[in-house]
Amino acid sequence: MIKGLYEAHLPVSDLNRSIEFYTDLGLELDHTVENRLAFLWIEKDKSWLGLWKSDRVELEYHPSIRHIAFQVSLQGLKESVTWLKNKGYKPREAFGFKPVEPFVMPHEDYAHAKIHFNDPDGNSLEFICKIDNPKNITDRMYLSEWEEINK
Repeated sequence: MIKGLYEAHLPVSDLNRSIEFYTDLGLELDHTVENRLAFLWIEKDKSWLGLWKSDRVELEYHPSIRHIAFQVSLQGLKESVTWLKNKGYKPREAFGFKPVEPFVMPHEDYAHAKIHFNDPDGNSLEFICKIDNPKNITDRMYLSEWEEINK
């Protein structure tokens, strides 16, 4: 029945600024509605992000209402801190990890490598990829440490 996630939505205070931010991340603008809503393709014809202009962007952050995780390749993730900084965006601390490089959160026989950052309205964004956990590691650590252990 369910084949994937088609859309997700975030509140934004300045629609044009947010369109510029998300297209700079690589999303493709599809259309806007009455200068209050924009739809951008995350993956063309497969999934998109809706941005809603709102004066209620100052809602207290909670990941269940203001968080999007974008799937990236492992190589893209390894380059993400530099890539974000070159665009003028700042990775942020998450789960106690400083934003110096991606970190890994293991889950039995697989793990997720990730880095977190915010959009201009403070919505939580994440680049993430699933990786194997052949040694069934249980500790969280930076990606470089993970790769060293799994050589």
